Amino acid sequence: MKQKNWVKGNIEKLFISFIIVLITSVGSSQETPPLHNGTVQRIVVHGKGLEGNLEGDPADRNVSVYLPASYSNNPGRRYPVVYFLHGFTDNDAQWYGLTKHWINLPKILDTAFSEDSSHEMIFVTPDAYTRFQGSFYGNSATTGNWEDFIAKELVSYIDNHYRTIPKAGSRGLAGHSMGGFGTMRIGQKYPDIFSCIYMLSPGAIKMYGPFNPTNAVKWEAIKTMKDFEKTDFGTKAMFAVAAAWSPNPDNPPFYLDLPVRNGENQLNIQAKWFANSPFAALDQYIPNYKRLHAIGFDAGDKDKSIASDITLLHHELDKYGIRHS
Repeated sequence: MKQKNWVKGNIEKLFISFIIVLITSVGSSQETPPLHNGTVQRIVVHGKGLEGNLEGDPADRNVSVYLPASYSNNPGRRYPVVYFLHGFTDNDAQWYGLTKHWINLPKILDTAFSEDSSHEMIFVTPDAYTRFQGSFYGNSATTGNWEDFIAKELVSYIDNHYRTIPKAGSRGLAGHSMGGFGTMRIGQKYPDIFSCIYMLSPGAIKMYGPFNPTNAVKWEAIKTMKDFEKTDFGTKAMFAVAAAWSPNPDNPPFYLDLPVRNGENQLNIQAKWFANSPFAALDQYIPNYKRLHAIGFDAGDKDKSIASDITLLHHELDKYGIRHS
């Protein structure tokens, strides 16, 4: 319990720091007097690119929207927007206080904006919980085109239905764990959509291999969804990654290829996994990184693998002279 409270408290502090970074990066709107707390709406947004996904997940997705305190009282004001991507096994309702969870994002935002409402923003989070408990925010025949949904369809919907400042300079992209991965993957491709990115404990941004076939025995033992539901967290994550990065329409019932088969590394599949690593693609997107107004990332120092990955990311960005925090 102590560890959980420590994590919760420090994530909340990181969010305050994260918002300060965004305040100085995305455009803020005119000053208004401090008001009461913000409100949360849970809406449904249809994803055209999510239609027909082989997992059978709905193309109509729940989306939580935090509207700051002044939104309802100041109809002439327009707001910057932060698109926040949640992590593996989570959903939007958990982060927005609609379901009891280890964090409540609206309370953190209310605290962050309480002293100076001129920096208020809208926050938007889609429910990316899928059959395999997380979309990993890529484009895949198995999971659907989540990358397109976030960067194009969702942004367009929010701009058309809320009083946003509809330009890249007033949009940020952020995420936690799997969402941190999605932030790096999408953020480095779309500087015309998002002007700043912030990754909290980003998972899987750098892939390691080859895989140990001994560890893969339990992956190959999963034959049904009942097997999947009873297995451990790591195995579930492997299936979610495979659905996003190595889909296979000819391989029912899961429509994916694992990186190990019959105890042997499948190098062609692993090549797909490495190609989906945003760290591996970083050099291709250096011009895009230079266009971003702000880049930030962090991880707990006891989360050694992720801390190691973002340390490498720090050195890579330094190598190219790209400012970040």
